Amino acid sequence: MRGRTVIGRAVGLLLAAGSPATASAQDGLQPYQLVRSLQLIQDRIAGGDHAALPMQAKLLEMTDARLRAADAGDFKDPKNFRALLVYGMSGGNPVTVAAAASRATADPQSLAIAKGVVAYLNGRPAAAIEILRPIDPMSVPADLGAFLALVKGSLLATDEPAAALTLLDEARLLSPGTLVEEAALRRSVGIAAAQGDAARFALASTQYVAAYLYSPYASQFADSFVSGVIQLHMSISQDKLADITAMMDPEREKVIYLRIARRAAIDGLADLSAFASARAEQGRNGRGNQDDPRAVLYSSLSTVTSATIDDVRGRLGKIDRGKLSESDRALLDAAQAVAGEVVAPVPAAIKDQAGTADSAKSDAGKPAAEAEAVNQADAEALPPVEGVVSEQPAAATAAKPAADAPAAAPAPPALPMTAQSVDAPPAAGSAQTETPPVLPASAPASNSALDPHDPTDAAMLNARRQLDQIDQLLGAAPK
Repeated sequence: MRGRTVIGRAVGLLLAAGSPATASAQDGLQPYQLVRSLQLIQDRIAGGDHAALPMQAKLLEMTDARLRAADAGDFKDPKNFRALLVYGMSGGNPVTVAAAASRATADPQSLAIAKGVVAYLNGRPAAAIEILRPIDPMSVPADLGAFLALVKGSLLATDEPAAALTLLDEARLLSPGTLVEEAALRRSVGIAAAQGDAARFALASTQYVAAYLYSPYASQFADSFVSGVIQLHMSISQDKLADITAMMDPEREKVIYLRIARRAAIDGLADLSAFASARAEQGRNGRGNQDDPRAVLYSSLSTVTSATIDDVRGRLGKIDRGKLSESDRALLDAAQAVAGEVVAPVPAAIKDQAGTADSAKSDAGKPAAEAEAVNQADAEALPPVEGVVSEQPAAATAAKPAADAPAAAPAPPALPMTAQSVDAPPAAGSAQTETPPVLPASAPASNSALDPHDPTDAAMLNARRQLDQIDQLLGAAPK
């Protein structure tokens, strides 16, 4: 009830914004009351209330102004100094935090936290973690400890992932059902995937989808989830993946599967791509997506070298190019070119050379039909597409910018979990590294070990060239 009263006063101030009475009413609220109101708004946003975003922006502005005007007397109340620290770890202005802390008289640990928060907000992660490392989030009041655990967990994510996961668990324990928990779960998904911890990845993903799927920051979860499924494809069963996505609404489930299918097809993970494409086409509640050109394209990419190549060519030919993004049109072109190469006849020159060599051998007693059957068997026994250039995610930065702190940005990024964004081209300025195809560890010996005059070896060489073309075309296509 008390929380509702405070937030009601804050809302009243927002409605009165611009009136002469606003400044005096704002001054009448203690800093901790404004910060608590900000937290309540942020928690509503984490739960999917996007209408509260303008209120968050206004409350951040009001809180900043109140803290800038606060004097030593205000900070005699420990709740106000803790509110200053929480404001900073919510993505507040580092100048405001530093200036207000300099006027406050507080215990050494609180002042140390303020110093670490300022370093964190100013993009100095090494200094921040050195200052904050000795401070146990569980030893300070819960309202402060939750944010402290979240910040420390974020800072240690790269160098000490195990410790980071523990801290993120503490953040969730201290502040369940809040934006702190949303951010902690979201970051746990990415760390668990990087660590190869499939069980932790699946658990964190399940918990996030259950509680925060409609958060304006769910776009970051979607990126981490898709990348994690690709990274952990050998450790996560398709049944577990289906259980997690079944908790989503049909449109988000479809888009997630399309993104997984695309990444898996480009990375040469044929089974995963086929599964994800089929699930995207299947849809839910009797509403299939068989006409979605992306689902058709990605499923075709996963089978482009199979024995049903004529079926694949037919499906590719029916795709409406106008409904594809520019990058997916490039993938379509690559797939069609490869499909044409797979069914193209062996060049006459190779046939003539093979025939001449065959007739010169004293033990060449195989009829032509039998030799051709062997060639076909060899081609079908080759491994699926391998060595495809991966669709690399953006490199993680060493420090989290202030805007990535829990819900500090007045305007969160637009949700990418919409149908239009599945195939969005890379951001301007992103590097596109050309990497030559890499043969898998299970690949046969190099081509130099094969005799181009032998009919069987000639067929093997031709099939390998076709696979290399797939690698090069898909690798060169925009991601």
